[in-house]
Amino acid sequence: MSVDADVLLAGPRGRRLCLEYAVACAFRAETAQSRAAADTVWWAAGAFETNGTTIVLRSSGDRTRYEPPIASPTDAAAALDAIDLAAPTSATLREALAASVQAAMYWQEPDGRDLLCATDDVQSALRRIAVLIAGSAAAEWWSDGVAGDDQWSVPWQGTGRPAGDLEAALRSWREATAADEARAAAERPSDPTARWSGQWWSIPPASLVRTTRALSGDGPAGLWFVEDSFGEDAAAATPVDVYPARVLEICGPEDWARLCAQHPLDVTASRRHDWFRVTGRAGRWVMPDWAAVAAETDAVHLSVAGYLSTATRLIQVDGDRAAVLAGWNPDETFWFRGTSARPAGEQRWRRENDVWERVAD
Repeated sequence: MSVDADVLLAGPRGRRLCLEYAVACAFRAETAQSRAAADTVWWAAGAFETNGTTIVLRSSGDRTRYEPPIASPTDAAAALDAIDLAAPTSATLREALAASVQAAMYWQEPDGRDLLCATDDVQSALRRIAVLIAGSAAAEWWSDGVAGDDQWSVPWQGTGRPAGDLEAALRSWREATAADEARAAAERPSDPTARWSGQWWSIPPASLVRTTRALSGDGPAGLWFVEDSFGEDAAAATPVDVYPARVLEICGPEDWARLCAQHPLDVTASRRHDWFRVTGRAGRWVMPDWAAVAAETDAVHLSVAGYLSTATRLIQVDGDRAAVLAGWNPDETFWFRGTSARPAGEQRWRRENDVWERVAD
């Protein structure tokens, strides 16, 4: 099932994907025009930086004072329009998606490129890019549900082995989350602009089995697409057999809002400050009560399209409650039950120059 261009433009991560793809095309073209276009986008994004970014310019030659270019969103849009876009491939889309995922932040304000992509002029310019990507065969799987016959875990997703006592693990998670919320309510200011931070994620318990599909011969998606990555350069990927009877698919903001409305867990005090920074909203916050969700489903899967349209944005739930999908990775599935790891099929991978390659046995 192909992804829709409107889906790619609906959220910050999808728009960032389109921008990263276009800029990468400009650099690969290696022409003066393409380089100038990429530079214009860079300067326009720099004007939106709010996180204390310092730009240091070095040059040789005369001592004439250098005046940095001033580029507006209108200039950036024109630059994007001037870039010759290459036909997407699995590798170039993988690169752009990884760049968007790596730029996702929930503990501070969006960076300059995300803010630039949110302007009307640049959003209009991104549509041409979104249409190209959406029509690509390499992006067809982005709307797919969980690949039940092809699941892998990587070290930062856990061991691939389920917790010994699921009910105990879920109960412990709920109690810890409630305790953190109570402490935050007692100790932290109610002003969302206060410089406080804490737990910002809204994923199920970390002790659960987490998997992604393999990207053909390039290894599991979990190697490539990681929010808040620690930059690991070596990993062992383990195949995981799954036996899902009931998989909850998150395909977009509506699915996340519905899940939060059906099984709300109040996290206003603990998430207030971080989620205000990423969304600009002050108010009540909820996330799914994963202990309750586990009683109704065997697993929760986030499609790539669901990630691109939902992550790092405000999701209105109902009335005065809202939510954020935070800490998830594209094509990631959290399993409450129905998995069996196959350690004998383990593969070793190493990353060099941002590319993961399998290590010979």
